[in-house]
Amino acid sequence: MYRKIAQLLMYGDLQEQSLLYRLGNVLQELEQEEYSRVEAVKKIHAIAKQLLILSTDYGFDDHLWHNYIAFYIITNENPFSLVCEKNGAREGTVNTLVAQDLHILQELFDYDFHTIEEKLGINCFSVFSDYHAVKKNTQMYNRNVSEKVRTLSKQLEAAADEKAFFEVVTAFYKAHGVGMFGLNKAFRIGAEKDGGIRFIPINNMEEVHLEDLVGYEIQKQKLIENTEAFVSGQRANNVLLFGDSGTGKSTSVKAIVNRYYDRGLRMIEIYKHQFKDLSAVIAAIKNRNYRFIIYMDDLSFEEHEIEYKFLKAVIEGGVETRPDNILIYATSNRRHLIRETWNDRNDQTNGADKHHSDTVEEKLSLAQRFGVTICYSKPEPKEYAEIVTKLAERAGIDMPVDELVMEAKRWEISHGGLSGRTAQQFIDYMLFHVQKNA
Repeated sequence: MYRKIAQLLMYGDLQEQSLLYRLGNVLQELEQEEYSRVEAVKKIHAIAKQLLILSTDYGFDDHLWHNYIAFYIITNENPFSLVCEKNGAREGTVNTLVAQDLHILQELFDYDFHTIEEKLGINCFSVFSDYHAVKKNTQMYNRNVSEKVRTLSKQLEAAADEKAFFEVVTAFYKAHGVGMFGLNKAFRIGAEKDGGIRFIPINNMEEVHLEDLVGYEIQKQKLIENTEAFVSGQRANNVLLFGDSGTGKSTSVKAIVNRYYDRGLRMIEIYKHQFKDLSAVIAAIKNRNYRFIIYMDDLSFEEHEIEYKFLKAVIEGGVETRPDNILIYATSNRRHLIRETWNDRNDQTNGADKHHSDTVEEKLSLAQRFGVTICYSKPEPKEYAEIVTKLAERAGIDMPVDELVMEAKRWEISHGGLSGRTAQQFIDYMLFHVQKNA
């Protein structure tokens, strides 16, 4: 096996700590005339543990070795897989080299570990070939990754020959993409030691849907229409969702990503202090075959904060045109984003600012660069009652409506006022007491 691993070209360049690299080294040692069985078993068990950890993190099941090879193929970003992601498999000399690599990976996929197990007196790989994972809360692993890996694994098992194996892999790349963007819905960004950025997958993104948000039908429809145009390759606008807290702005953005994930929509959450990295983020994703929403939650700026200038340049006005596969969605409690004072409205500035009107216009111009603005205002008492009633019905709370609404009104008085968030908190409180008294 280790000779096969060493022959990988496009799918080579293995990291020393990777499972496949470590396994190849152990198998090479076992071919020597003199080897330490104790050391070999120790290394094999360490590799087995690494596979189990990976399986737990990504929800592998059934045949863990097949899952691992499928995972390796899915996550290997190379010139061929990246081209397949955008255009599918095309005729070219590179296909010959890739076909050789995939032939090797197919042999590794079908590798029989029985000889090694008999030689060392172990059985871990036999156990891994019929593995039944402990059922876990889906928030403990990335369900999207798990489903894709296990699906590809089954398709590769069914591949009749090398050609079919090649076609299964390239079809997967075209349908789902490759690497972290192909597997995950949402990301944050982190800083590298060299000053660069890295994308960090968000594995436990909330499984919320637009239908879960009671009311706000006009707002949701505007968001759907803009996002539908975006994922369809048509012209679309940056979106600012503004209004009162607890009304569902952030929930709407998460729900829209869940709705369009299967059509290639991804989300990158970025914080205010990271706006200086916006250009680097855009450069890293502009040529990928996905549609990206750069998401900014609870966006607002104080007078002394100048990060909004980075954002203005990216949205509109910079030398480089914003790529067609990127939009910015932001939520804020402020309509104009940048804090204004009464001095901003006072023409008498005591000579401190000769061009006072220009200063005011600069503060207002950021919000104006969002082509779509959607207002989420606090519900009226009647709307609040409807939200509470609908949430109670979904939660299975059996209680007279009049009594339920009266309790909900008492709750909101001391818990933040009328909002969808307050209504949900009230329902959670009621559920706790229903279960407690059951």
